[in-house]
Amino acid sequence: MSPTLATTLPLAATDLVEPVNGGAQLVLGGLLGIAVVVALVAWAKLHPFLALVIGGFTVGAVAAIGADVDVDGVPYDLAHVVQVFSTGFGNTTASVGILIALGAMFAKLLADSGGADQIVDTIVGAASPRALPWAMAGVGALIGLPMFFEIGLVLLMPVIYLVARRAQLSLVAIGIPTLAGLSAMHALVPPHPGPLLAIDNLGADLGVTLGLGVLLAIPVVIVAGPLFGKIATKWVPMPAPSGADAPVQVGGGSGGGPGNALSKSGGAGTTDGEASDVRRPGFGATVFTVLLPVVLMMGKALADVALPEGNIARRVLDLLGTPFVALLLAVLVAMWTFGFALGWGAKAVGRSVESSLPGVAGILLIVAAGGGFKEVLVSTGIGTLLAEWAQDANVSVMLLAWVLAVLIRLATGSATIATITASSLMAGLIDGLSSGEISLMVLAIGSGSVFFSHLNDAGFWLVKEYFRMDVGQTIKTWSLMETVLSVTGLVLVLGLDVVI
Repeated sequence: MSPTLATTLPLAATDLVEPVNGGAQLVLGGLLGIAVVVALVAWAKLHPFLALVIGGFTVGAVAAIGADVDVDGVPYDLAHVVQVFSTGFGNTTASVGILIALGAMFAKLLADSGGADQIVDTIVGAASPRALPWAMAGVGALIGLPMFFEIGLVLLMPVIYLVARRAQLSLVAIGIPTLAGLSAMHALVPPHPGPLLAIDNLGADLGVTLGLGVLLAIPVVIVAGPLFGKIATKWVPMPAPSGADAPVQVGGGSGGGPGNALSKSGGAGTTDGEASDVRRPGFGATVFTVLLPVVLMMGKALADVALPEGNIARRVLDLLGTPFVALLLAVLVAMWTFGFALGWGAKAVGRSVESSLPGVAGILLIVAAGGGFKEVLVSTGIGTLLAEWAQDANVSVMLLAWVLAVLIRLATGSATIATITASSLMAGLIDGLSSGEISLMVLAIGSGSVFFSHLNDAGFWLVKEYFRMDVGQTIKTWSLMETVLSVTGLVLVLGLDVVI
């Protein structure tokens, strides 16, 4: 169990960055920086990348006024702030950005090949009408493991309509469990950008965080999905949709495949003259490929615990379980199982991989700018001040991490920005915590980052339009589901914190 701030921080504070200015000025700079990000994203509708850049420079500029502290022989001025931001930007791109790019390639191959459809049809086809909400929660979680939330939602919406119509069940009864599965994976399980960035900012062990995230996600999805779905169905009764109500699907899932040539039955299509077979990958091959990077990363974590240093098996598992290597191997395997093995040619496989990158360019920039923002916050020494001021506050660090993420989420509507900022502020408060406790802090932040999606969240409007609900109905279903998911995640984190 992680102690409260009052009992842990006196020993750790000396290891933190020395404040470059007075406490009031640094806190003012931090608050102004966060306020600038919130205002630019929520009110000015500026792209989060620019908002984070400007917010980071705001923090540094305020901290640098009258600063008389040299950092490694360099005065803490605006020139130093620019250097610090650039360093954070580059380090984050190197550590997190490459994983996001590989994850996007993997997800695109999964969608374009019809592998995602294969998972859906196999699981849903084996479920009785009574078990369909539970099956759809599993589908959402499995599809959400490698895919970004928005891509998974677009991919699964036609399936949600089809299942609800065939089973004559409410769209809410089928949709809410699916959304819970997608959202829980997005918030809690790497290699999604939020958890990856929090892991990077806090120095958490990826394998431990992955294992705990999957463990936590299972009850979270159950509570926020099928169980809450029963209640939401009573609040917002939506009859089973007719055939004319189903949303239009472009190609085979989220992107239409290489050259937009996929069909609902899967495969690579034939428009480029390279692929002639429209077969889907088998269910076993699809699940094996999806779970491969997860198994490799968790294998590394288990090897580090169970095997002695220098052991050959441990060294091999450490290499294969490194996130970059695990995801790279998963992409290479996916190129075969989701491409060449189905009759795709090299041109079709290459086109699918290439088409995955434009969609994540904005995410990469946001994440990298978040790394720069974090680095500026750390460089000012505000973490040291927070640690010192919190010594007498009998507050769980897990609860504090969750609350910070919730407040920023409510203000900006962005789970990614909430994760970036909360993990940056908590980076100075992790000394004295074990590896497991730091991983739990990552999950507490992830849980807080999805709290009560509302009008300033693009996901809110995406769900509203796809489900054809009004604002009130969306709040009663989607927004409250996100809140249940967030609070359940916090409760479970606090429970695990007692025994870890």
